[in-house]
Order: sequence, then structure tokens, then C-alpha cells
Amino acid sequence: MKSNATKRKVFSDAIDLIDALDAPVPHTEKEVQMLPCDSIKPYHNHPFHLYEGERLQDMVESIKEHGILTPVIVHKTRSGYEMLSGHNRLNAAKMAGLTEVPAIVKLKLTEEEAYVYVIETNLMQRSFAELLPSEKAAVMAEHYDKMCCQGKRNDIIRELQIMSGKEPETLDKTCCHNGNKLKSLDVLADEYGYSSRNAARYLRLNHLIQPFKMMIDENKLALLAAVDLSYLSEEEQNLVCHTADQKKLKPKMTAQLRKCGGKLTEEKIAEILDAAAVKKKIKADGISVKLPQDICEKYLDGMDPDAVQKVVEDALRKWFESAIEQ
Repeated sequence: MKSNATKRKVFSDAIDLIDALDAPVPHTEKEVQMLPCDSIKPYHNHPFHLYEGERLQDMVESIKEHGILTPVIVHKTRSGYEMLSGHNRLNAAKMAGLTEVPAIVKLKLTEEEAYVYVIETNLMQRSFAELLPSEKAAVMAEHYDKMCCQGKRNDIIRELQIMSGKEPETLDKTCCHNGNKLKSLDVLADEYGYSSRNAARYLRLNHLIQPFKMMIDENKLALLAAVDLSYLSEEEQNLVCHTADQKKLKPKMTAQLRKCGGKLTEEKIAEILDAAAVKKKIKADGISVKLPQDICEKYLDGMDPDAVQKVVEDALRKWFESAIEQ
């Protein structure tokens, strides 16, 4: 899927969906069922943000007026049902006062197969370009990782295309996840319009803890800084996040944090973050130095500020040159 792909609407209405399900589809109960809202839990590793603001309110008003025309897709678990596609519809339905939602129930899916439904149904509703950085990372990882064979993934995508009333595409069989025919990362980068290096950086975002994913989505953390943090263990990332929050500082000097990975303590993290804060202040304000009166009278008496600055610069340069030679 190219990054500039257009939006694709999923499931025109429930009747079309039921007709589409006459085709052989693995693990699918063909009838749309009404399920209690409270019986459906969010997907345990859902990588997408729920709608907010006007977009959410529009969905709530539409459901109040027309109901849910597009059934959600859930996976039957031992304790009930887990949402695969329809987190926003379920959220809006609850806000609209509904107690039940129409659902397609999937049975006996593997973890990998379930995740394909989560990713691909979101891509059919939104273009890749619309996604936030952490969401793009999740999509790219699903397409890259060896979570399930290419053939099974293609079967699921074809099923979803049929269910949406779309003519099934001829999916590329050469994009092998194991890289036997083509280098997987290069294929992935080309598919989404990135360089191989940037594609690799986005894949690293999946190793971030949730607070850091939120920071990069809110443009509070740069991509390269996020990549550095992704190489820290989950425990160390949590420690960095906690320390930065306590000291009211942004995670800076992430390359230094990454270099110390495996040896980070709260004290070491605080030291690095404090140094970053001092560096930022120096860059913004410069440094003011007070010299004793006797030194000023001995060496700088009668000089204007520009001349004093030049003397200090020359003295510092000579001092550092001497220190390097030693």
C-alpha cells in the first residue's frame, strides 16, 4: 500500500456484508450477531488512537440517527469477546446510549491472524498518510515482522476486501517476510515511500513504552530521539520517563542515554537530563562570568565590553590548545 493511498470505506451496510460472507471464509460465523457492549473488550495490543472531538461527535450523532450500519468484528475468547475492528464504533455506540452492537464473530484465530485484522481494517478506513507516527510504525511492523506467513496474511486481506464490497486485488507474492526473494526492509520502504533507513527507524518505534509513543504522536519527541530511547529496556525507559517527569524535563541527550543502556540508574539519568538542561540554557542565554575587582583593575581596566570579550576568547583558546597538547 503506497503512503498516498486513498481512503477505503469498510462494509457498505450489514446486508452487503452478510451477502459477502457467503464466500468461503475461515473461522467466520456467517450471521451478524447482536452482542452486549459490555461483553466486548478492547484489543489487548491496540495501536491506534480513538477518535476525539468533532470526529467522535459526528459518529455519535450518526449512530443516534441511523444506528450502526457497519458491524464490528470481534474474536471469541474464553472470557467473552475481544474487539478486532470497531473500537471507535463501540465507543460512540456507548455514548449514544446503545447497549448492543451488531458483530461478526471470529473463532480460533491465532494471535498473529487477529493482529492482521486489527491493522488491515484500520488501513481500509484511513490512508497511511493520515496515521500518527506510532500508528504508522505498528502498520509497518505488521507488514514486516514474521508473525504469520505471507499467504495467510493475503487471505485475510482478500476476505476484508470482499467484505467491503471491493474487487479483491492481486496481492504481491514476491514480498516474502523471510527475505528469500527480496530484502524485506527495502520492499517495505518502497511500499510506504520511505528510505530504508527511515523505514528502519519507524520500525524501532514499536519498542517504545506507551508514554514515549504518545510523546512522538504529540510532536513532543523527535524521531531520532525516540529511536535512541527504543534501544533501552522497558524498565530503563520507564525510569527515564519517571525521572524526566519528576524533574519537569524533556528526555534530552538521548544518544548519551542509549550509550549508557544496561547501566542506567535514576541518579545517572538525572545527571544526563540535568546536563541537557544546562546545555540548553547556555545555548539560549550564554554565560555571565563575574571576575574579582583586583583582576579587572589589573588586566581589563579601561577596556570596552567588545575588547574584554576578545581577551577572554583568546585566553580560553590558548588554554584549551595547551590542555590538548598535554
